[in-house]
Amino acid sequence: MRPPPEIFDLFAVPADPVPVDGGRGHSVRAGDLVLSPGRDAATAAWLNPVLARLAARLDHEEPRSLRIAMPIPSRDLRWVVDGWGASRSEPDARPCRDLDVLLATARLLHAHLAGVVASRPTALAAREDRWSRAEQATFGPEPPLGVLGRDLAAEWEVADLGPDQLVHGDLAGNVLLDSAGLPVVIDVAPCWRPSLWAEAVVVLDAVLWLGADPDVLAGWTSGKQRQAMLRAALFRLLSDVKPEVGRYRALLLA
Repeated sequence: MRPPPEIFDLFAVPADPVPVDGGRGHSVRAGDLVLSPGRDAATAAWLNPVLARLAARLDHEEPRSLRIAMPIPSRDLRWVVDGWGASRSEPDARPCRDLDVLLATARLLHAHLAGVVASRPTALAAREDRWSRAEQATFGPEPPLGVLGRDLAAEWEVADLGPDQLVHGDLAGNVLLDSAGLPVVIDVAPCWRPSLWAEAVVVLDAVLWLGADPDVLAGWTSGKQRQAMLRAALFRLLSDVKPEVGRYRALLLA
């Protein structure tokens, strides 16, 4: 997707975009920035300052173990312009498809986020998109368990998955490896949920879309791990545009 001319001007980059891998697949590199469409200004207003401070801190750690793509404001100090946001480009970065690396990245990221965001941002309640609606339904008082099928719905139990905190709700496809092999987190999808649920989403997405071995799901068949995985599956079934119910059920019933 090509940004309109004013976007290049406001983010002070040349109008010579190149498509980039990773994320939602619509971003382009222009100069030293990655420009991405579909950004929500209200979310960016509170999230980007958090990510910018954390990204700067992580870049100065020794040894470095995690990075976050630095969000960059426009020349007139807006995080989002007509739906377009910008982050620092990572030359030679490539998408990460290794589940072990993805899970380690999730745990590091969530530990850092728990340390810098102590309470639920009020702006999260204002989100209105299919992912936030799916998340609210999954964790609501009457989740639509019929979507899972009667057999999987029968496994659903009230469970303590751990404390709610700020997590990346869509991490599996949003981790790059930089030129040194360090994970770089992009396109943070903010949710205020237990980190175990976010990890279950990572595992499920990696098996479904990134080629991870389905045998990894054996570690998610009982206890709170199973409850987290059921909630991950329901979340995805409710948020996918065309949910492939059969694929989800086959994995969870294997």
